[in-house]
This record gives sequence, C-alpha cells and structure tokens, in this order.
Amino acid sequence: MNIATNLERSAFYFPNRPALGEDMSETSYAQLNDRANRVATALIKMGIKPGDHVGLCSPNSGDWIAFYFGILKAGGVAVTFSSLLKRDELKLLVNHSRPKFLFTFDEKLDDLAAGRGTGCLEKVISPSGDLDFRQLLKMGSASFSAIDRDRSDTAAVLYTGGTTGIPKGVMLTHENVNTAIQNVVFHEQSNERDRALLFLPLNHIFGQMHIMNATILSAGCLEMIPAFDIGRVLELTESGRVTKLFAVPTMYVRFLAVDELKEKLGNVRYCFSAAASMAAEVVRQWKERTNLSIYESYGMTESASMVTYNHCHRHVIGSVGTAVPGVEVQIRDESGKQMDVGERGEICIRARNIMKGYLNNPEANEAAFWDGEWFRSGDVGVFDDNGYLFIVDRIKDMIITGGENVYSREVEEILYTRPEVQECAVIGLPDKEWGERVTAFIIPKPGETLDKDRLNAHMKAHLSPFKVPKEYLTVSDLPRSPAGKILKRTLKEEFLKQH
Repeated sequence: MNIATNLERSAFYFPNRPALGEDMSETSYAQLNDRANRVATALIKMGIKPGDHVGLCSPNSGDWIAFYFGILKAGGVAVTFSSLLKRDELKLLVNHSRPKFLFTFDEKLDDLAAGRGTGCLEKVISPSGDLDFRQLLKMGSASFSAIDRDRSDTAAVLYTGGTTGIPKGVMLTHENVNTAIQNVVFHEQSNERDRALLFLPLNHIFGQMHIMNATILSAGCLEMIPAFDIGRVLELTESGRVTKLFAVPTMYVRFLAVDELKEKLGNVRYCFSAAASMAAEVVRQWKERTNLSIYESYGMTESASMVTYNHCHRHVIGSVGTAVPGVEVQIRDESGKQMDVGERGEICIRARNIMKGYLNNPEANEAAFWDGEWFRSGDVGVFDDNGYLFIVDRIKDMIITGGENVYSREVEEILYTRPEVQECAVIGLPDKEWGERVTAFIIPKPGETLDKDRLNAHMKAHLSPFKVPKEYLTVSDLPRSPAGKILKRTLKEEFLKQH
C-alpha cells in the first residue's frame, strides 16, 4: 500500500484533466505524476531509503505537491513543517524528526544552517541551497512506479499546532490516510469535475489530507492560492472556476460581510468548514444568504481527518454529524467509563484512521489512549438520540468559575446571535473571588459598537447567571493559527502580559 498510487491511478484514468490550477495556469495529472516520478528517482539516486524522513518547509505550491508525492513514491516519510516557523521553532522540530533532505525556500536557509549534521539535512533543496528543484527534476526519470509499503508504515509526520504546549509529531500510516480520505471522497460526493479551492497550509491536516489528498484520490483539480485573500478567493469563485469551498469558521464570518455573496460564489456547490467548531448562528446566516449549507466533520491531526460527518441528506445545524464508516466513537467520563446518550464526556475514537502514535514520545502515546486502543481526543462532546455528535468544548478551554464549569463554546453560541458581533472568543481570566471570571473578547461588525448593558441583558436572558461574562472587551483582531483557528491560550497569555 502506498498513498502515492492514488496519484498514479488518477493520472492513468484522467491523464489530461487538470490536477492543479495555479496563477491561472494548469498542470495535468500526467504532468504532475511525471514530476513526482522525477523527484522520487532523483531522491533514490541521492540515497533515500524506504522509511527515511524527508522534510518540506515551504509555502503552498505545485512544486510542494510534486515533491510530497515524490517522497512517498520513493518509500520515504513526508515530514511537513509550517513555513511560518521561526528559527528556534524550526530547529526544535528538525532535531526531533531528523529529515535526511529538506525542500524549502531561501528565506529559511539561515534558520536551517545550525541544524545540519550527520544523518540530518544532508541536502537542502532550495533555489540557493544545495540543489535547486529544477536541477532535481533533471536528475530523475519520468518513468517510475511507487514503491510498495506495508499499510502500517508511516507515510507522513504532521506536527500538531502546539496550542497547548510543545508540538507533537503525529505519525500517520498509509492505511490511516487512505481510510480517512476515502470517507471524505464518499461523503462529499467528489468527482473528477470538481475544482477545490486550496489556500490552507499544506502542513496542516485540513489542507494536506482533507483537501489535497482527497482531491487527488477523486481526480479533481486543486485551485491553489498561496494564502487566504478574500478578494482573490471571490475573484476565483465569481469566475466559476471553483465548485468546492473549504475554509475555517473565522473565514466564513468574513464572507458574510460581503454584499451579493450568493452571486459571487459562482458555481460553488459545496461548502465545508473545519479546524474549529462553527457557531450554529453562522451556519444559519450562510444558508439564508447563499442557499448553501456549511458542512462540517469532526476530526484532528491524530485521525488523519474525518471521524464524523454532518450529512448532505439530513444536515443538523450545530452538530458535527454521525460516525463515518469504519469509525467507532464513544463518550467517556474521567475514569474511562462509557457515558449514555445525552451525557457529556470526553470523545474517544477507535478506527483505522487513528495515528500510529507520536514520534519519539512514549509518554504522550501512553496518555493518549484508553486501554491502548481508544484515542482520547481532549474534546468534550455529547450524542443525541439519533447518533449525532455535538462538540461542547475543548477540555482545556473549560472555565471553572465559583466552582461551576462553563464551556466557552456555549457562551460564544449566544454571543453570535447578536447582530453587532462579528467574531468572539470566551476565556477564563484569573479572579481572586471567582477563581476564573468568564470574559468575552469581541470583534464588532463594521460600523457597530458594543452596548455592554444591552449585551449583558441578552446573555442573562439565555444563560445561567454563572455563565454570563463578567467582562466584554472590544478588540480589532484575535490571535490565530496559520490555519485560521482562534488561539485562546495565546489570547489569554497576551492579555495577562499587558495587564
């Protein structure tokens, strides 16, 4: 088994169909497969062996994708780093994963210099590095077939965002990835005529697995732009070049501020959101404005993407859907006991898409599983009578105020029903009397100001008194991850530093 054969099959059946759209130019499946073959054979000439780590640290590009599949074809393990990492962050992860070669861009060469050594970073592929990507392609051969790997062999290592501490290297096997992306393709009814928008970073599970690998499996086209640019996105959708829109909740909030949104979406038939739970009010407003649903699934880096899916046939606003085929989900309490329907607890998962483990981290692996097989997500959830899962909150985001537990997402859901609120984040700040005080950080909609008394009255009408924020703070922006997820831990740290 090798997930690179998904590219080979798409190139066999649809050689002339576009695989990539980039800067208004297109690369066919035959051309992309040819480039990946050249990368693979060049890497083998340079000494790569099956199981060797090869890194990628670069912004999204067609070259990134060709290099990624070249690594896999050669039997290597693709270790993907964020291109936004600073020197010390990158050094830490390179030393941890020890890639033999690395595909990068010139701006990172100085940051990488200190990490080079025996068996690590023997060659850096970059325009001013040891070898330019074009030179690498010339070294290789266009004729090659992916080396067969065992289904349990690691295909890729993705680092978690580090929002709760030092990033962990998630080892995903060829079976993990294939299981997850087959569910994506099935549930999204993907086909070779789809054009999927890709601006989310390829080192992130959403961009790499849910969008890129799933689209390659279904022989669709990836319409690529380097990063989220709402003007460029709307230009592409309005031109009719996009049928599938992938974004995160904060981006959908920004889209809702656009006039004539329905017309500007053009041929978009499918909208999907991931990386964080979507406020139900945003989903309702999107449906009213565009007549399109925003579909969601539940997943994380450790599950190679999809665990549950909120269906095309019976879409339930506010839910992340039911377990997808081959995946078991349970709700458990702090002792590991399974909870009944309607009871809140930690979401635990057993499936073939759950990671092999964390790279070089036995302690984290021990803590991550109940009974050695049920993965502990760290998320609080609840099932309804129909098997639909609802995310309550991250366990680490729960606020304890006056001895009562407050789930920040529940408070945020009510805030989003206010017309003056564009985005919000609710956290607990230290308080001598309450232990933690519920605090709402709010970005108002353009032209709006917050009337805190009116806002407080609205919250009191919908929430128990202990859940009502004690402070409402107006902000112009919120800290976010490269994938657009609001970073509550960073928000708290930054606020406490300033106060």
